[in-house]
Amino acid sequence: MADWRSKPRNGAVSLSSEEMLDTENQRRVTGLADKVSLLKGIALDIESESKDSNRYIDSMSGDFSSSEGLLSGSMHRLSHMVGSGKNNRKLMCYIVFGLVLLFVVTYYFLSRIRV
Repeated sequence: MADWRSKPRNGAVSLSSEEMLDTENQRRVTGLADKVSLLKGIALDIESESKDSNRYIDSMSGDFSSSEGLLSGSMHRLSHMVGSGKNNRKLMCYIVFGLVLLFVVTYYFLSRIRV
């Protein structure tokens, strides 16, 4: 900040204190206007980003609803198959045993490849 009480150097023209204060105020007003316009731009960017995010979330809720319907239907069919008779239970045990065996074999081969 400038010292208003100091004397002018090297033949500089002395401004009155009111003119100096007015010049300083104008400089600060310009700086403040720049900062306000920057904040306004940031606020508009935040608003557009939040609107885009809300649209994305809304579209995801529809996707999750359709996935929920698909999974609930699959669970209903699976529970109906398990509860329908002895032959289906035997088949389900074979499928579960086969999947477990597949995971064990895959794990074995993957562990051998890494070593």
